[in-house]
Formats: sequence, structure tokens, C-alpha cells
Amino acid sequence: MRVGLQVNNFTWPTGQARLGEEFGAIAERAEQAGFYSLWVMDHFYQIGYHGSAEHEMLEAYTTLGFAAGRTSRIKLGSLVTGVIYRYPGILIKTVTTLDVLSGGRAYFGIGAAWNAEESMGLGVPFPPLKERYERLEDTLQIAQQMWSGADKPFDGKHAHLGRTLNVPQVISKPHPPILIGGIGEKKTLRLVAQYGDACNLFARMGDDILKQKLDALRGHCEQLGRPYEEIEKTSLEHIRLSRDGVKETLTPPQVVERFAHLAELGFDQGIISLSRPTDPEAFELLGAQVIPEVEKIRPTGR
Repeated sequence: MRVGLQVNNFTWPTGQARLGEEFGAIAERAEQAGFYSLWVMDHFYQIGYHGSAEHEMLEAYTTLGFAAGRTSRIKLGSLVTGVIYRYPGILIKTVTTLDVLSGGRAYFGIGAAWNAEESMGLGVPFPPLKERYERLEDTLQIAQQMWSGADKPFDGKHAHLGRTLNVPQVISKPHPPILIGGIGEKKTLRLVAQYGDACNLFARMGDDILKQKLDALRGHCEQLGRPYEEIEKTSLEHIRLSRDGVKETLTPPQVVERFAHLAELGFDQGIISLSRPTDPEAFELLGAQVIPEVEKIRPTGR
């Protein structure tokens, strides 16, 4: 099983002036600790689950490009990009650039978007949900066309491109893994089965709901004739880690047990966020006592 890290909070004790220094150190520590992947949210305001909208938030792809320059092995992705935030052809060009400059380490994380507050605040049109899903499917088709090398027009429900030229082409083969975020059983998981290489679910939903979502994905795969095993299943959760297991924290063995349980459910990669991502001790514990043990775990179905 693989372990990923999401950095979703940039409000740190050292302040705004040292954000670059601190985030660069986090990226380097994550790679040294053995994390398989590094993720950031694609939001322009902080979201309520993590803090006030007025808290620090970095633009995703600039941040990932910065991380690419500070690392050499760890995979890099947005968890996940809101489809309405960028023109689709420009978005695929952006992810292509990340993949090329990182040496083939990009994921393409994308979803239908939900945060009306930041869209309205920054003047980004926020269409109804049905249209956002239609735009998501357009963008997934554009990604496949641009990454196939096809240089021709594209006419979707909302996106119309005169020429899908994409040079240089991605290094990842056949393309950066497409991770589609969201938990909707009828639309989102159908798109995963049809276009995706990975999905992401929230571990906090509990076993029964996680099993239900994975069963729904399996059903879509069967209907489309897609092998369910081809799709990487990732989970996301917040971890409070401590060497001694004080109140409301987990010890390294408990974290390993948590990953083992997710693997038993069928997850291939557990992505975590940390309470104190600027604390080097957390990375030392994860690198020495958690990640090597988790990598020995074989997910169900693999």
C-alpha cells in the first residue's frame, strides 16, 4: 500500500514571509520519509473544514511546480482541481507542464467544483451542478484527446477547441493518472469508471459508506466493461500523530493499523494530512515507523 501526504493548511506559526521556505522543507521531508505522493487543494480561499476563508491559501499549480523543483521522486497532484477554475485546454497544458518539468511525476486530480464563495469572490462563473458535471466530462475528454497526441478540433457540450495541439507532450505514459474526486454514486463514480485512473473517498465516512461507494464504482465498471482492478482507490483523512499516543492522537503502530484496515477494504493509497506539517518529528516517525510497514501491506484485490 502507498502513503500520500496532503498539505491543506498554510497558516503556520512562522508566518507568511516563510511560507516558501516551510513548504519547500515539507516537500523535501515528505520525499525523504518515503511518501509516494504530495497533494495540495485547488482552492483560492481556505475552506471552512480547515479554517477561515481569510487564512493563507496558495494557488495549486504554482505550489506543485515549486515542490517539483525541491524534489525528484515524489508524485505531485491537486486533490482536486475544480473544473470551472481554468479553461479546460489551458488546464491540460498546465498539468502537462507540471509532468514535463517534474520528470513524469504529475497526477491530474479533478472534480466538479463546489465552493461558490471563492468563485463569486474572484469573479469565476459558478454554473449549476448539472452544467458543472457536463463541463467535467468535456474536460476529461479534452485531456484524453490532448494527451493522445491528436491535433484536431474538439466540440463538447460547453467546450469548443479549434486545435488540441499539446507540445511538449507528457512524459507519464500513457498520461498522468486521472484522479476524479467526489462521492456521487450516479455521476462522479460513473465518470471514474469511464475516464479515470483513480478515485478518492473520505476515510471519515466510515466502513459501510466506503463499501457502498466502492460497490457503486464496481457496478459502473461492470456496465462499461472496465476492469475494476485498473482503478486506483485512494482515501483521504486527517492524522494527529504522536510518539506517545496522548489524548486524541495516534501512535505510529495505530496509524499502521489504520492503513491496514483501509487496505482490507480495497484501498491502494492512503493520503493523510497532518496537524503539524511543519514539525520535522512527524516525518521522522512516519519515515521510520509507519511508511516502511504500510508498504508491506497488500490491498485486497491486488
